[in-house]
Amino acid sequence: MDVEDVIRISASPEVVWAVTQDVERWPEWTPTITSVKRLDEGTFGLGSRARLKQPGQAEAEWVVTEFEVGRRFAWQTRRPGLRMTATHELSGEGDATTNTLRVEAEGVVALLLWPVLSLVLRRALVQENRGLKAHCEAPAATTSPGAA
Repeated sequence: MDVEDVIRISASPEVVWAVTQDVERWPEWTPTITSVKRLDEGTFGLGSRARLKQPGQAEAEWVVTEFEVGRRFAWQTRRPGLRMTATHELSGEGDATTNTLRVEAEGVVALLLWPVLSLVLRRALVQENRGLKAHCEAPAATTSPGAA
């Protein structure tokens, strides 16, 4: 079972990617994340781990399971009866990017709570994508990918 949100951002894929992979700074631009702490050092990529705190939820560890530099990453978290995979994917060129956020939920909890869970997840994806768009389209973000 999955939910998805897609948005068009008036910023280059390089800018959007720089913001997307800088996971520890997500709380600065999205209300869906309270805190992020990387649990490893080095460049964010395949196998990277982070502890996320989201409003109304216990902290959860997320592990990057797929990674394609500049284009997409997916990461997973597990809780009793629930496995969630979140995918961040972007495409575009020049000064425009399409950003797709997707969450797939599996397990008995997902089956039992899907009507409510899907609404909560959809709302979170919309908020996250709108925050990403606003942040990436801000003048300071577009000066250079490293400025984001």
